[in-house]
Amino acid sequence: MKRALFVLMLAAATHAQELTLSDAIARALEQNADVVVERESVQIAEANVLRANAAYEPALRGDARLRKRTDPINSVLSGAPQGELAPTMRSLQTSASVVQLLPTGGTLSVFSGVSRDETNSIFALLTPSWSTNIGAEVRQPLVQNRRTDPARRAIRIARADRTRALSSLRRTANEVTAAVERAYWTAVAARRDVEIRESAVTVADKQREDTRVRIEAGTLAESEVASTTAEVERRRGEVMVARENLTRAENALRALIARDANDPIWEQQFIWNDGLSARRGESRRAESPSLQIARAIGNRPELQELATRLERQDVDIDAAVDRVRLQVDLVASYQSRGLAGTQNPDAFSPFGALPPHRDVTIFDHEYPEATLGVSVAIPIGNTAAKQDVVIARALRRQSIAALDAARQRVALEVRNALAALASAEQRIEAAQAARAAAEVQLQAERDRFEAGTSNTFFILTRQNELAAAQLGELVAITDQRKAETELARATGTLLDERGIEVLP
Repeated sequence: MKRALFVLMLAAATHAQELTLSDAIARALEQNADVVVERESVQIAEANVLRANAAYEPALRGDARLRKRTDPINSVLSGAPQGELAPTMRSLQTSASVVQLLPTGGTLSVFSGVSRDETNSIFALLTPSWSTNIGAEVRQPLVQNRRTDPARRAIRIARADRTRALSSLRRTANEVTAAVERAYWTAVAARRDVEIRESAVTVADKQREDTRVRIEAGTLAESEVASTTAEVERRRGEVMVARENLTRAENALRALIARDANDPIWEQQFIWNDGLSARRGESRRAESPSLQIARAIGNRPELQELATRLERQDVDIDAAVDRVRLQVDLVASYQSRGLAGTQNPDAFSPFGALPPHRDVTIFDHEYPEATLGVSVAIPIGNTAAKQDVVIARALRRQSIAALDAARQRVALEVRNALAALASAEQRIEAAQAARAAAEVQLQAERDRFEAGTSNTFFILTRQNELAAAQLGELVAITDQRKAETELARATGTLLDERGIEVLP
């Protein structure tokens, strides 16, 4: 029997897992679903920044086509061969261009083209002929799209969204870390609660055995054993409840650190190495509430999220105001053209001898074309753009109000956390004094019982008082740990204090 019990204990030990608070936090930040979702959101935001900047990547366009046409010409000088109404033209046309968006909101286009034309017109000097051109055009907005344009707006929004995603990740990590710490200390306290109640059962059971011995010796009445038996069974019932509470506490912790419903941690038992004991000299209550509130307003990631929303709405306001303005663009271009080909053997000149031909390339600049102009578009009414400005500014005012309300909530959380920490530390002192007094009273009652001046009822009462004092001290210490966590969370310093660096 003893060997079988040893085997069962060994099996349980191999299935148990040592779990420290730092291990639990690390697992949660790695596997918690909320953290995983926020990490993916950061990756999406990073990709959106790159995607928005892609607007400044040059675009290359090309075109090639074959054409054959015969134009209806109502003239005796159509140049058509004998027996035909109009000349026929066959051509191969190719073109290429590169368009680059400029940081000023303008565009730069560089283009070139080559065309091979063949015709049976007797007035054509060259057939086949080669026409070439190369040039550039710059279009610069002077009013609308000068300070902002769709590309720059998209980049600013993407950057703001990336900042918001990072703040959201930090906020989620902050909340998950705080939840893990609360759940961890709740589970540790629940385990200690089970131990205290099991110890109370052992003490009551020993008291029942002592009572039976005294009954057999004739120094106590037989009815005394009934009260001790009832007390033993009552305390066993409390142990069952405490074990259920422990299971619930451990499951709550598992839910925060498990990868999914099939994670092996759901079947593992925990070995707790982080004990609960009162900590002195670590209180941050020495700092003024105003200082801690200022720290919280500067550190809390949810406030940074709201500030980022304001940043995003500033972009929307700028874009909406820009759309109200008229559009005035400065346009400048230059191109050089060339012409080459083979002398048309059928060419005819009604005005004398044909002029001599010389091939001209685009680099000879003999056929240049330069333009400089202004393009103007004046919106009439433009009601939609004007109302977009009204809506964007109203949304920003709403966000400012939400940010002010959030700051007030943060200040309230800091004040409440400070009050909770102060209360927990004071309760620890009172609980320790009560527990020490209960120990003295129990020992005194035992001495009187041994001397025959007390009875079982008073012994069991003192035992219950001691157990209650131990549980009260446990609750106060647990509340102190949770209050420390809550204060660090409320001031936004929890991750820094725990040495946690959140990486996307």
